[in-house]
Amino acid sequence: DLLSAEDIKKAVGAFSAAESFNYKKFFEMVGLKKKSPEDVKKVFHILDKDQSGFIEEEELKFVLKGFTPEGRDLSDKETKALLAAGDKDGDGKIGAD
Repeated sequence: DLLSAEDIKKAVGAFSAAESFNYKKFFEMVGLKKKSPEDVKKVFHILDKDQSGFIEEEELKFVLKGFTPEGRDLSDKETKALLAAGDKDGDGKIGAD
């Protein structure tokens, strides 16, 4: 309900090729950049499959599938780049903040 299905479809399609994922462009295309911090946290909790309060590397690999079942898995390189961008304290996972 937070994001447009059409925006999600376009964004996932834009990065369907292997090694093409750009997290900044993806989050902008799905509309997260325009959302309030509260709405972003709601999306975070959807992507946090094990409800640990963190998104770990294994969950990041499937981030596109968190938006739509048709999404592809990220490569190890793409996953590590996304983790490095979001892991501000170096603990190997991304917290909601």
